[in-house]
Amino acid sequence: MKIDVYTATGTKKGSVELPEALFGATINASLMHQAVVLQRSNRRRSIAHAKNRSEVVGSTKKLFQQKHTGRARRGPGRSPLLRGGGKAFGPRSERNFRKDMPKNMMRGALCSALSAQAKAGAIVGLESYPDAVKTKDAAVCLEKMSLVLGKSILIVTSGRHRGIALSTRNIPGVRAVSAAYLNTEDVLLARNIVFLVDALAEAEKLFGGKKDRTERAVKETSVVASEKIIQKTEKTKRTKKTKASENSSASTPS
Repeated sequence: MKIDVYTATGTKKGSVELPEALFGATINASLMHQAVVLQRSNRRRSIAHAKNRSEVVGSTKKLFQQKHTGRARRGPGRSPLLRGGGKAFGPRSERNFRKDMPKNMMRGALCSALSAQAKAGAIVGLESYPDAVKTKDAAVCLEKMSLVLGKSILIVTSGRHRGIALSTRNIPGVRAVSAAYLNTEDVLLARNIVFLVDALAEAEKLFGGKKDRTERAVKETSVVASEKIIQKTEKTKRTKKTKASENSSASTPS
C-alpha cells in the first residue's frame, strides 16, 4: 500500500510504500477495543470516597439496650443502618483500576489500528520538516496537505522533533508524538495521521514482525557475547603478565 508524500511547504513530491508488517495486519476490532479500555482504565484516578463505619466520627456506644424494648437490635450511631452512619459499599479512593495485557497483544492491537487507518486512506507522508518554530507555517503546511484543521491530526516523528512539537502545540486538534509512543487509542481517534518518512522505518523497527525482532535480538546477543569474550581474553593476558613479572622478581637474587 502506498501513500502520498509531501514536502515541508505542503507540495506533493511522490509516494512511499507502507511497511506490510504494520499496515497490512488483520483488523481485529475486539483486540483494539480491549487495548483502548486498558489505556483509559490505567489513566483513571479514584476521586470519590465514602467513609465506612470506622471513619465516621461518633461514639461506639449502643443507642439502647439489646432486649426488652420491642425495637430492632441496633448498634452505635455509626452503623450503616442509620442516617449519618458509614457507607457499607461506597466508592473508595484506594480502588485500583489498573489492567494489564501481554506485549504481543498490545502490538497486535496497534498494528490492527494502523491497518484500519491505512485502509481508510487517513495516512499521509511528510518528507521532512525544519527545526524552525513557526505555528503559521505548520498550519499552512497541513492545509496544503488537504487536512482539516480543528479535527484530530496525529503527527508521528522518529524521535523528539523540536520544530514540529513547538510549531503544532497551539493548533487545535493537532498532536505530535514520536514513533516509540504510538498507541492504539491515539491512532483510532485521529482523523488523519501524518508520518515522517524516517518515522515509518523507526515504527517498523519497534513494532515490526516477530521474525525481525528475533533477528535483531540474535545480532545484539552475538555482539554482547563477542565483547565478553574479548574482555575475558584481555583479562587472562593481564593476569599471565602479572604472574610472570612476580615470578621473575622472586627468582632474582637480592
